[in-house]
Formats: sequence, structure tokens, C-alpha cells
Amino acid sequence: MPSIHDAQDGDGENPQRAPNGVQVLSDDPTGESQPEVQQPAQAVHQQNSDRIFFGISQHGPQVRGNDPFDYEQRFPEDKRLEELGPLARVWRTYLEECGTFDLEMLEGWRDGLDVLLVFAGLFSAVVTTFVVQTSQNLQVDYGQVTATLLFELIDVQRAAANGSLVNNVPRSDLTPFSNFHPTTSDSLINGLWFTSLSFSLATALFAVLTKQWIHQYIAVPSGTPRDRCRVRQFRYMGLQQWGVGFIIGLLPVLLSVSLGIFLVGLVLFLTPL
Repeated sequence: MPSIHDAQDGDGENPQRAPNGVQVLSDDPTGESQPEVQQPAQAVHQQNSDRIFFGISQHGPQVRGNDPFDYEQRFPEDKRLEELGPLARVWRTYLEECGTFDLEMLEGWRDGLDVLLVFAGLFSAVVTTFVVQTSQNLQVDYGQVTATLLFELIDVQRAAANGSLVNNVPRSDLTPFSNFHPTTSDSLINGLWFTSLSFSLATALFAVLTKQWIHQYIAVPSGTPRDRCRVRQFRYMGLQQWGVGFIIGLLPVLLSVSLGIFLVGLVLFLTPL
């Protein structure tokens, strides 16, 4: 049978529970000093792997998987003294990285050029329709000359039938041999629309040339990875030297200017009506 002292001693024990759920008894009745509780191995490993270095969490090593950017796993290790050989890993890595970069860059350019080509083609057809009609005002209208001369002939015959002097019939200034001068309005409208058509056709021309250049840029050359890297770098330097990116960015501006000029001419054309 337990004694009273044993019961008191048992009541004075301070039970503690560790984080892993194991109950630990403390002999200190005040509860000030706690025995160290051994944490599970998993928690200790997690604390060691999540260390902080200069405010940056340094995670522990992770198991590598099928990472497309893990070139050390994708490409075999180079032999000694062949780190810059024709089949070295550095050239294969360069081709992979540049391929991703070129794909993102050229896809945006090609999509924009396709839209510009469609819009420029439709817009040029519309402007051409207007120009065909208004350009006739820049030359002699022989139909109007014929009608004027017929009216004058009728007046002469009417004067001769009435016994009047034929010389008293007013003579028309509009003849096939008279100097023709188009009006200022016709000249201005046609000038604006011809300028708009020229800008639109220039946009389509540069868009086609740029698409051909892009097609040649993405063509895969033959040879070793080192030779392909040299060809790609040569093409990219040509792209930067000729300012292909600047030209592609300028084409929408040129087409917008063409559209604005056409609208100004359209307002002048509709004002007299």
C-alpha cells in the first residue's frame, strides 16, 4: 500500500508533454526547470534545412526530377579538355536558352505582322476605290467637252434658222485644245489619298520583307552545336544591326498615319456635298 509521503511525492510531480505527445515528468516541484525534450528526427531535419542566411531562407538539398532547365542532367558531362569542343555541353545549353528566347520574341513579331498585312491589304483596296473615282478630275473630261460643243452647235443652228448672226452666239472656252487646270480641292484630295495609299503599300511591303527575314532567322542550320551557335549569333547581330525590331515597331505607326491622312481627305471630299 502506498504511503502518504508517496502520494504527496506523486502529487508534487509536474507532468509535461513534449511536442511529439510523450508525457515527461519533472522532479522540480516549482516547475522552473524543464527537462530537454528530444524532438523527432523529422523536425530536426526540417530546422536544419530551413536555415536563414542574410535574410534569405536556405533550403536543404532537394531530389532532382525531370527539370527541363537542369542541363547537367539532360546533357552528358564533357570529357576533360573538351569543355569547348564542337559537341560541348555549353553549346547545347546556349542553343536551348536562345531557342526559348527567340521563340518568344519571334512569335510576338509574327502575330503583329499578320494583323498588319490583313489590315493594310483591306485598307489599300478601299483607298484605291476612292482614288480611281477622284483621279478622273485631274484630267480633261472629254464627255463634258463633247456635251458643251453640242450645245454650242445647237445654238448656232438655232441662230441660223432664225436669221440671226452666227457670230453673236457665245463661244465656249472648253475645247479639246484648251489648257486644263484641276481645282485646288481636287488636287488636295487626290494628293492626300495618294499619299495614304503609298504609306499603306509601304507598310505591307516592309511587313512581307520582315516576315521573310524572320523565316530565314528561325531556319535551323546544319553542323555541330558550336557551328549552329555561331550562325545563330551572326543572325542575331544582323537583327540588331539592321534594327528589325525598330522597323516592326514603326509599321503600326506608319499605318496609323496613312489612315489619318485618308480621313482628312475624306472630310474634304464630303464637305462640298
